[in-house]
Amino acid sequence: MFPSRKLLCAALLSLTSLAPSLANAGGITIGGTRVIYPAGQKQVSMSVRNTAEKASFMVQSWVEQADGKKSQDFVVTPPVYVSGPGNENTLRIMYVGQPARTDQETLYFFNTKAIPAMDKKDIEGKNILMLAATTRIKLFVRPAGLQPAVEKVPGMLTFHRAGSQLRIDNPTPYHVTLASMKSGGQALPDTMVSPRSSLSLPLPSGAGSYVTYRTINDFGAATPEIRADIK
Repeated sequence: MFPSRKLLCAALLSLTSLAPSLANAGGITIGGTRVIYPAGQKQVSMSVRNTAEKASFMVQSWVEQADGKKSQDFVVTPPVYVSGPGNENTLRIMYVGQPARTDQETLYFFNTKAIPAMDKKDIEGKNILMLAATTRIKLFVRPAGLQPAVEKVPGMLTFHRAGSQLRIDNPTPYHVTLASMKSGGQALPDTMVSPRSSLSLPLPSGAGSYVTYRTINDFGAATPEIRADIK
């Protein structure tokens, strides 16, 4: 249990990461920026490390649905624990919901909240603001046997101009996150296109006849740059 002499904070700071290989909440670092959960597998593991030299944290983890509501499809163990300076723990994420879709990925979000602790005697009579930091990363439940292979997906996106909008079509069964997009030297916002879906973005003035972009792979790294014509 969390020691009774410790005070828990009230504020919440949300952090999201796209490309780094590690995601960080306060002094708590988790070993990835996304989780790929093979459908039918009993569990996957996630390492969580306290990188602080002196601070302890209460660590709480859970899974949300794509709409932000807490999901009952997963059990995370341990759901709450205390991490001392330099400690490293392994969380088990277990899918316990109804059979997942077999034709495409399903999106969830994995959350880890780090709540700092301080001795009560150190803050008595002082005005101190403490922040609890939450890391939120994507969790994809991926069925076996999806086609094409995930490595081929980045080059399968298509781009169409519709007035002042750029429509991105994703014909694949995977969620595709695009980063570092440009057209005519103008930057476009990072975005994610759902499986077998389309998404539109405003085209800046001066946009060209093609786009360049990267995608984010299963390990949270950017793939090589791709050039595609805007049709």
